[in-house]
Amino acid sequence: MANVAESKRRPSEPLGRQDQTLLIFARLMEGGKEDDETVRDLGELTRLLNDDPEFTKKGELSITTVIDSDCVDTILCYLDMRQPDVVRGHATLCTSAYLKASGDDGSKKLAAFFHERVRRGTYDDYIVAFCVAATIFPIVPDLTSELFLSEGFLSSLGSLMRRKWKSRKVETACLEMLNAACMNTACREAVQKYCVEWLEEIVDQDPEDVVKTMHAIDPDMHLQEGSISMRRHSLQVQNLAAVVLAKLRVVQSVAPTPKSGPEPRIQPATTSIEDLSKRFTKMLLEEDPDYVKSSIEGLAYASLQGKVKEELARDKNFLKRLVKTLDDAPPRSPLIYGTLSIFANLTKYMPFETEEERRIRQLKSYANASGKLQPDPLNDNDRVAERCKLVYEAGVTPVLVKQSRSGSVASLGIIVSIISSLSMSPSLRGHLAQQGVVRLLIAVWTALPEAEDKSRRAAAQALARILISTNPALVFGGTRSTPQSTAIRPLTSILTPDPSADRRDLLPTFEALMALTNLASTDDDTRRAIIRTAWDEIEEQLFNTNSRVATAAVELVCNLVQNPEETIALFGDGTCKSENRIKVIVALADAEDPKTRSAAGGALASLTGHDVVVKGVAKLPRGPEIVLDMCRDDSEDMRHRGAVVVRNMLAAEGEAGKLAKKKLLEKGAVEALTECAKKSRVEAVVQTVVQAAELLASG
Repeated sequence: MANVAESKRRPSEPLGRQDQTLLIFARLMEGGKEDDETVRDLGELTRLLNDDPEFTKKGELSITTVIDSDCVDTILCYLDMRQPDVVRGHATLCTSAYLKASGDDGSKKLAAFFHERVRRGTYDDYIVAFCVAATIFPIVPDLTSELFLSEGFLSSLGSLMRRKWKSRKVETACLEMLNAACMNTACREAVQKYCVEWLEEIVDQDPEDVVKTMHAIDPDMHLQEGSISMRRHSLQVQNLAAVVLAKLRVVQSVAPTPKSGPEPRIQPATTSIEDLSKRFTKMLLEEDPDYVKSSIEGLAYASLQGKVKEELARDKNFLKRLVKTLDDAPPRSPLIYGTLSIFANLTKYMPFETEEERRIRQLKSYANASGKLQPDPLNDNDRVAERCKLVYEAGVTPVLVKQSRSGSVASLGIIVSIISSLSMSPSLRGHLAQQGVVRLLIAVWTALPEAEDKSRRAAAQALARILISTNPALVFGGTRSTPQSTAIRPLTSILTPDPSADRRDLLPTFEALMALTNLASTDDDTRRAIIRTAWDEIEEQLFNTNSRVATAAVELVCNLVQNPEETIALFGDGTCKSENRIKVIVALADAEDPKTRSAAGGALASLTGHDVVVKGVAKLPRGPEIVLDMCRDDSEDMRHRGAVVVRNMLAAEGEAGKLAKKKLLEKGAVEALTECAKKSRVEAVVQTVVQAAELLASG
């Protein structure tokens, strides 16, 4: 590395970027520094590297030209597991910035560092090489995979891990590298091929057997704990090996490799995913802080299996401990993400399938694996609903609310998925609302960036489900509560089906309409806010070919038109748009679906309280005829709505009332009202018919 002292410059002249870089490396190479000094230097170097691409675009020389192999060695050695966590964290950021700024040259220096350390083969070299590989896997996965899959590397790890004298740090670093590598398909397959046998040996090791064997060989030897620990794998190493095995087992069970030829008659004993799950559960229940991380990471994978889900969900002690782990986890930590992943796995519903989709999947499964790849019955809706209830009863909701306040985008997405699953059970919705979930969902929907559309839509749909089943006055009541108008925008966002989805799913649309209908039943301010925010989307759903969605849209309109000012603005301003809206509502009152007819009849009952709407209905060629058909309907409720509409039309003032009376008489109003009265058994309906008949008979 060039000597900074050799550079010729005046003392008052500011240092250039390259000189600043060399000075930082000089300090980092000195050693014996306090951690905060090291962190400061690494942070300054990271800043210089992050800014480097902008300066090179302006024609300046890149600072990476003065970063030689010794400098790279210095940065990478700070990734050593024996360094403090805060130093390793800043070294990771610095390494990432260097690899981005240096391009191919940096990749070559990194590869040379790794191969040289592995070639030396000392414990210290192995530790550093493995730690570097584990750290940079997420940063440069392609490069790290290439290093990891180098010829002879993986096959040599078995002899290293089987050495008579153990080094816990070497083994820990090696296993953390394998753990990171399992995220890559090719690397995972290589680990399965070369490492699974000795991973099994580590997990299955019985410490007592090791001691007995040593004593049998030399009965007079003095057994000291230090020497014994050097002859066996530590519990921490065993736990890490179990996590790696869990990742291998889960992938095998989800996508089993096709076998060619007959299977051997005697299969070697293997540690099942259920066995590993029990191990991780025991580790967590023992409440040893040294093993919580491995336990959570292992269970995050093991809990993908239906049998494991059932066992975990029905273990009350485990669930309570898991809730406490989530409650105590530091904000934005890997522990939070892992714990949330377990809860998400326990509560996850399988995607909805149509009959056609189910039939196609079954045909594919029979063609690909002789029908063996069928859905796990432990993941059917009834089982998942029961697990959701058990998870809720363990007290997870208040902790989810707490952790959402400082959650990362990733953790907020998982929190939403958990709450979405819990909200599928109508019996839990009121309790979720009481525990602050409505405020959580609105806040998360607002906080998540638009790029996280899937999580935002899930949050909005969960909000819709809860608001369908609860009284808005109770959910949003109180002086410090969230205004109910804040729920309108999230609900509006799912009125239109997801354009990126493979299948047009109308359930979110339907649930959002139902929730908005519930909100619209409260007060005029809310109705105005809904119309202002969502009217275009609501009006579009009136034309939906799905009768349930169209009905829900009409029911919402029925509640919205309880506000006279908004009713006139939408249906009575004399424009073509308002006339068309009247035409649509009248047409829906003649729909084939009885629920749609009923909802439209209710809307007409409200709308015809305004003379301008009465005139609009009377002017329609089939308007009066459809209204009188409502009076003849076989449904008591529908006849009641029809009688109210006829009475309202006949009671209208001025020209509107005269036109309505004329058109109704022409279409047989007397006969229709007579038939309505004869069919009806409810006093309120008969009274309304009598009122309408009196208006019809009056001058």
